[in-house]
Amino acid sequence: MLAVIQPVRSLLLAIFMLMAGGGFLATLISLRLERAGTGTLAIGAVGTAYFVGLVIGAVRAGAVLRRVGHIRAFAAFVALLSASTLAYVLLDHPLLWACLRLIDGLCVAGVFVCLESWLNDRADLQSRGTVLAAYMVALYLGQAIGQLLLGASGALPAIPFQIASILISLAIIPLCLTRGTPPAPAEPTGFSLRSLWAASPLGALGAVSTGLMLGAFYGMGAVHVRRLGLDLTETASFMMIVILGGVALQWPLGRMSDRYDRRRVIIGCFAATLAVSAALMFASAGLALMALGALFGGLSFALYPLCVAHCNDRLLSTERVAASGRLVLLYSLGAAFGPVGAAAAMTLAGTAGLFLFVALCAAITLGFGVWRQAATDAVPASDQQEFQIVPRTTPIASLLDPNTADDDPATG
Repeated sequence: MLAVIQPVRSLLLAIFMLMAGGGFLATLISLRLERAGTGTLAIGAVGTAYFVGLVIGAVRAGAVLRRVGHIRAFAAFVALLSASTLAYVLLDHPLLWACLRLIDGLCVAGVFVCLESWLNDRADLQSRGTVLAAYMVALYLGQAIGQLLLGASGALPAIPFQIASILISLAIIPLCLTRGTPPAPAEPTGFSLRSLWAASPLGALGAVSTGLMLGAFYGMGAVHVRRLGLDLTETASFMMIVILGGVALQWPLGRMSDRYDRRRVIIGCFAATLAVSAALMFASAGLALMALGALFGGLSFALYPLCVAHCNDRLLSTERVAASGRLVLLYSLGAAFGPVGAAAAMTLAGTAGLFLFVALCAAITLGFGVWRQAATDAVPASDQQEFQIVPRTTPIASLLDPNTADDDPATG
């Protein structure tokens, strides 16, 4: 494994540092807005701005890569992200911060496109699964550890933003000093949303629903637990535990879906997410809250790769890369509406509104999944594609999925 990772170690270090510096900004910004007395809907709108930028950046970043190349594009995106991170300390105003979050999303999408296309170029067919797993570990581990920086401010509120900017800026160094040759930009081919829906309605709706739920959590989760009375350290611990829980359950649930009807596993995960979300509506503090948070992360983070695998089961091998790109888009669109939807629910139902919103999303998708299971036949377990954990970042990440290089057409 180390021999496989060695050629891409600079890329993995870059994504780890970037996520350690920028992965906690959503939590930090929502908490700062909450402390300043900003309305719940305004906090949700600021969270939505980031995901809107992420969608736009994922679509447009390829043009920048083609014009200036990977290293220059990466340096430009990281420099702008570092500058926007420092700009938060200039003026504490929701409108400015929404604009900055839009820029953050654009830059993060650009960085993901650069790194993922580079990783895809360095990985051959035999090493794709290992490289993708290492990439996911670096991404989530950096994001989880970064939550611990929430308590770094002390008496100086600008310090967390400054530390984030430093880490983000340092992420440029591994790539700028690499001796490897950057690849030519690669993008998935087109695939219509109508074709995706015709192939796998549950996979398409599941991607949107997962985006709604996780967008809501990232945008409003810290505000929810803060209003429960948790201090800053406990809030950081809760967010970190949810992320680490998300890493822990993806592989076991995925392997289970390889052995049984994958739709049953997806439906079971949505049902369990509904139950855990209902419990989180009433959990107030302590070990129960942390345990439920870890379980919520494990279930909700697994849903997107399960939906991707379900779609792959019903597509030809030549369609999977493009279809995965459409699934990322659907997830991102859902994530863009998630923070605003959760904020509206919290305005109407109080603090518990966050997980009420998540529970409603899970319940709707659960009902749809049960109907689809009754209306259509399952893909035989022997014909299902092997489950692979995939990131919810940009369409380029789908190129790393070993299933997209399968030469045999999918059946069912």
